[in-house]
Amino acid sequence: MSAPVHIIGAGPAGLMAAETLAGRRLSVVVHDRMPSVARKFLMAGRGGLNLTHSEGFEDPARFLARYGPAADRIRPWLDRFGAAELSAWAEGLGQPVFTGSSGRVFPRAMKASPLLRAWLARLADQGVEVCSRSRWLGWRGQDLVFDTPDGERVEPAAAVILAMGGASWPRLGSDAAWVETLKGRGVPVLPFQPSNVGFDVAWSPVLIDRFAGQALKPVTLTHGDQSVRGEVILTRYGLEGGAVYALSAALRDAIARDGSATLVVDLRPDLAIEALAARLARPRGKDSVTNHLRKAGGLSPAAIAVLREIGEVPPGPDKLTRRIKAIRLKLTGVQGLDRAISSAGGVPFDAVDDGLMLKEHPGVFVAGEMLDWEAPTGGYLLTACLASGVIAGEAAADRIKGERA
Repeated sequence: MSAPVHIIGAGPAGLMAAETLAGRRLSVVVHDRMPSVARKFLMAGRGGLNLTHSEGFEDPARFLARYGPAADRIRPWLDRFGAAELSAWAEGLGQPVFTGSSGRVFPRAMKASPLLRAWLARLADQGVEVCSRSRWLGWRGQDLVFDTPDGERVEPAAAVILAMGGASWPRLGSDAAWVETLKGRGVPVLPFQPSNVGFDVAWSPVLIDRFAGQALKPVTLTHGDQSVRGEVILTRYGLEGGAVYALSAALRDAIARDGSATLVVDLRPDLAIEALAARLARPRGKDSVTNHLRKAGGLSPAAIAVLREIGEVPPGPDKLTRRIKAIRLKLTGVQGLDRAISSAGGVPFDAVDDGLMLKEHPGVFVAGEMLDWEAPTGGYLLTACLASGVIAGEAAADRIKGERA
């Protein structure tokens, strides 16, 4: 009997690689060191599983641009398995999808667990074996070594797909323990950095005590030549939320380079400067400044608190309008990998071929966040992870079929 393909890591990339290989009628074993699979996937779906984004259907160039410097390498992944294919795949699992007002695409169940259950059932029907509590220790000759509840196992492999994630949320399984193993085989690995992460702001005790945990929405954030509209969450340490995450790579790099970064916040992006100034020019009467900002300016208490953080409220509607439309916040630090949703760094693209096989190790493929790329939340990150699993799975299948022929 031929040796199976071993997939190490049972997150989205690994499970998609397993499905791809099983569809080619190959024997597949998936290993994960955790007691259950896809823990990070389940955690990400707790607030509504964001599968992909409608930009993938409506504006593919804009969708691709979300991947920054890695866009050219990720383009073939999305050409093969992009937003449309992902949506059809979810519906094929009995999970119909819909597009929300933000353009994000969700399963109607708004949860990850029904989709994952259906997915695992299909993989089982395809003959895929999933081994939990199976920790990969490396190679012994050409074979793979695993630490399991039943002791050490040594397994031959027709091919290996590594999909163990990056270094974010280590408590859910992505602890980057694989780095030294690959380095020991001569594989380059770039240092991990937090991505889709919060940033430090030196808030006053008053703001922390009264407004930590509250949202600012909608706002527009600008850093350099990038602007993003969305939601921001005020935290005890600073800021987090989808709009912040979309700028996290640029903000992180600016802090590393300059020691801090400036983030410009428009608290009323839905009002032009002239319209907001006209509202604020209305007579205040007996209203306090705070009530005037709330009634005429349409600012929430949390937004007013942020406005006051950077100094006295300016007199006159024109200066006040300019302040509301362009609050400058100094970001002084980045939250660590243990609080990051994803990570940058990992195996560089120069180390793999177009099928994601390690150039110096034929038959060993790398998928998902183990590779050096990053993307914002909003469906972009998950789409590319799944697509990388398809690419690696197809390339591994083609290699095996070619060898057996």
